[in-house]
Amino acid sequence: MRIARFSIDGNVAFGAVEGDRPDELVLDIIKGIPFTDFELSGTKVPLSKVRLLPPVLPNKVVAFGRNYAEHARELGNEVPDAPFAFFKPSTSVIGPGDEIQYPSFTEDLHHEAELAVVIARLCREVPRERVKDVIFGYTCANDVTARDVQKREKQWARAKGFDTSCPLGPWVETGLDVETASDLTIQLTVNGEQRQLGRTSEMIHSIEDLVVNISEAMTLLPGDVILTGTPAGVGPLHVGDEVAVTIEGIGTLTNKVVKRG
Repeated sequence: MRIARFSIDGNVAFGAVEGDRPDELVLDIIKGIPFTDFELSGTKVPLSKVRLLPPVLPNKVVAFGRNYAEHARELGNEVPDAPFAFFKPSTSVIGPGDEIQYPSFTEDLHHEAELAVVIARLCREVPRERVKDVIFGYTCANDVTARDVQKREKQWARAKGFDTSCPLGPWVETGLDVETASDLTIQLTVNGEQRQLGRTSEMIHSIEDLVVNISEAMTLLPGDVILTGTPAGVGPLHVGDEVAVTIEGIGTLTNKVVKRG
């Protein structure tokens, strides 16, 4: 099931996305929130009549760096022996169609297409065999990065945590198991030109590895997001660019880059 979060007439709700053709998609509005047992209301609205929002509002976004060997090498970095985590704040999250604001403090903004894991329930110290039970679903992400700032500053808080640096969407796909999600095509285009192309099977540390690793240290909450790393091909974004992340079996997340006002 594809679960979207949207606004219509000033109201915010979740809905199940139905249909196959992009111009015929509809939302069946969910009663309540999708992280508990829920029912579909039967009230349906065309997707074209709503504004899609970030599919979740995470308490925290935990991102893992250098989790694709070729990406680590293209930036001249060592491949880490263990998962390498950092954070993006909730204020960095935007949804499909929202604008990525080019910060004034960077001159080298980069795209990074990523598979995002959405957590289903409160959990801590998750054993490997239970990882599948704490995952709500998967969505597309773009770990937008101020590359020059990342290289200049030891901590990545500003380089990867600025406002609008974490587009998520267009919805959460709940119908993928961990095994399937671990071998999907992931690609990114800028103005229709392919920049990144890889498979999630190229990850050094698996989805299970990442959930086990971070849950050893902290409690994960419903709606929290784990970014699993980016394949090779990262590169610059400029004001006016339209950047799209597409992941097999999930969908396409599209955003435009604008100058921060």
